[in-house]
Amino acid sequence: MVLAFYPADWSPVCSDQMGVYNEILSEFEKYDAEIMGISVDGIWSHAAFARDRKLHFPLLSDFEPKGEISRRYGAYMDHEGESARALFVIDGEGVIRWSYLSPTGINPGANGILAALDRLGKGGSSQ
Repeated sequence: MVLAFYPADWSPVCSDQMGVYNEILSEFEKYDAEIMGISVDGIWSHAAFARDRKLHFPLLSDFEPKGEISRRYGAYMDHEGESARALFVIDGEGVIRWSYLSPTGINPGANGILAALDRLGKGGSSQ
């Protein structure tokens, strides 16, 4: 499983980032990995954003209590009131095998995720 925390629906960098993941869903499927986007935006914002961007993976709402999931992963920015741009690859046992905290204004892309999934696949653990 891949968790992609991001600051906000509709922002240019977040739109680009989620778009990249949408374009390479088949790459994630090769590893039997599902990707999920997570932000503090509400479900209605997520629904409109996913529909507008034609996203084919789930967007999870960390809206109420605001940022609870992000906080558990150390990916919440209190001052901004939103999730940081953070990536996590989690194996089938629920263990975080790789993580990356990206600068907020930079799209981290997918290379790190794919490399982590490749290492995980070679290690024999399921995703």
